[in-house]
Amino acid sequence: MRDNIGMASFEYDQTEIHYDEYGSGFPVLLIAPGGMKSDASFWESTPWNPIPQLSGEFRVIAMDQRNAGRSRGPIKATDSWETYTRDQLALLDHLDVEQFHAVGMCIGGPYVMGLIEAAPERVAAGVLFQTIGLSNNREAFYDMFDSWAQPLASERPDVPNDVWAQFRSNMYDSDKFLFNVDEAFVESVRTPLLVFEGDDLYHPSVSSLAVAELAKNSTLIRDWKSGAALDSAKNRFYQFLVNEDASKT
Repeated sequence: MRDNIGMASFEYDQTEIHYDEYGSGFPVLLIAPGGMKSDASFWESTPWNPIPQLSGEFRVIAMDQRNAGRSRGPIKATDSWETYTRDQLALLDHLDVEQFHAVGMCIGGPYVMGLIEAAPERVAAGVLFQTIGLSNNREAFYDMFDSWAQPLASERPDVPNDVWAQFRSNMYDSDKFLFNVDEAFVESVRTPLLVFEGDDLYHPSVSSLAVAELAKNSTLIRDWKSGAALDSAKNRFYQFLVNEDASKT
């Protein structure tokens, strides 16, 4: 079905990040859905898995976020969205990737925007599939965090309860509409974006629509999850990345 050319990991700063690579060409970093449990295997359960579609044209890098899937790292009270951005950039540095496309679903939406904020010159284009966002749903994100943290806490009795609480606060107490970036930042973004609308508790429509409205160089796809709309969305997604790849060469 697809050519997996490498299942690997690298270590830095007491953290071990696992990733899979497929194909060759312009690099695409894939950030999977799953909330705090985001790992590459979650792409198998999405409306479509982009790995087979992209691996014939691109170098696809699908990673497990820290303490999800096969990746592991310390838990600190200072952990936040920026911690994950550092991991993502550290992986790309390890792979000698300078410029790349960033594609994220669910929690991957803020991660893509965090990469654009931290290294705008490196992100050639971004794709946000049904990004998470704040819309009268904060308790749902607390619950999601806790469902991830509780099994880990039993494995790590050395991490005090107040550290877990501060970590959760750093992630989900923000009033920024994407938790890690606000409207003013998104309005300043000039990176080409393709935005797929969300439509549920964790992925509210208003968050996707706000990104598409605020970002000056964005395209919105509203209907994309089944039937002819899914086929059309797949083609538009592929052509978007191919076109942005060509514009950088």
